[in-house]
Amino acid sequence: MKVLNFGSLNVDYVYTVDHMVQGGETLNTSKMDIFLGGKGFNQSAALAKAGAAVYHAGQIGDDGLNFLEACQEYGIHSDYIRKCIGKSGHTIIQVDKKGQNCILLYGGSNRTITEEFVNEVLSNFEEGDFLILQNEINLLPYIIDVAYKKGMVIVLNPSPMDDNLLSCDLSKVSYFLLNEIEGAQITGETDLAKIPEKLLDLYPDAKIVLTLGHNGSVYVDKCQTIPQGIYKVETVDTTAAGDTFTGYFISEIISGKSISYALEIAAKASAITVTRKGAAPSIPYRNEVENTNFF
Repeated sequence: MKVLNFGSLNVDYVYTVDHMVQGGETLNTSKMDIFLGGKGFNQSAALAKAGAAVYHAGQIGDDGLNFLEACQEYGIHSDYIRKCIGKSGHTIIQVDKKGQNCILLYGGSNRTITEEFVNEVLSNFEEGDFLILQNEINLLPYIIDVAYKKGMVIVLNPSPMDDNLLSCDLSKVSYFLLNEIEGAQITGETDLAKIPEKLLDLYPDAKIVLTLGHNGSVYVDKCQTIPQGIYKVETVDTTAAGDTFTGYFISEIISGKSISYALEIAAKASAITVTRKGAAPSIPYRNEVENTNFF
């Protein structure tokens, strides 16, 4: 079994602010950092740091060569990362004094994926292999359709939510990993307690992990419901927390661990991530997660 993450690679420009900038406001920032990120790359980093052998597929521009060095550092297979003309994707991230963030996303090279490139990459994978997807690249409906025909296990983090997702056949997704906002957007349900049930009504064959912020997370499928609490830490930056959760959870599932254990170690890893600034660099390695005592 192989694991492919077909996803974004973004250069993150992170600004430390007192509060999120308002319309018409000019705001001084106390600090600016540049990190490698993108939901796709962050999740590949989390998978690799958790111990999974993951292949990343995606595109970088002239300014994205540092991603190849980071792949080597983290243990991500970069065989299917292609360099194209133009700029890489990038984000502008505000992080306030409470560690909360807001993000502007520019697609860049992430939005220039071709069907030929998709076919080339997926030709190297087969039935039973895992495919991790997010919504920061183009051709998501096409990638899902081709992977489904091959019998791959499709894992989707439907973020960011937009019309691109509405054109996807989400019944082909095996695992959904999403937060309460995305869950509400897909289901139209505003009652947090009812979102998991509504998701399962829509996709009865799927396995669903819904993260609920301070309320932890919950796993649901047609046979069981498993809640997971959080580990309380001092939050510095929430960037990549959800990506860390996704990577660690899927890594444990791939290795045959129980759902309960996968939720627990994903929660621990995410708790460590939010105590640090940045995206991929903030994600802990497995030995740190296993050896950290939160009590």
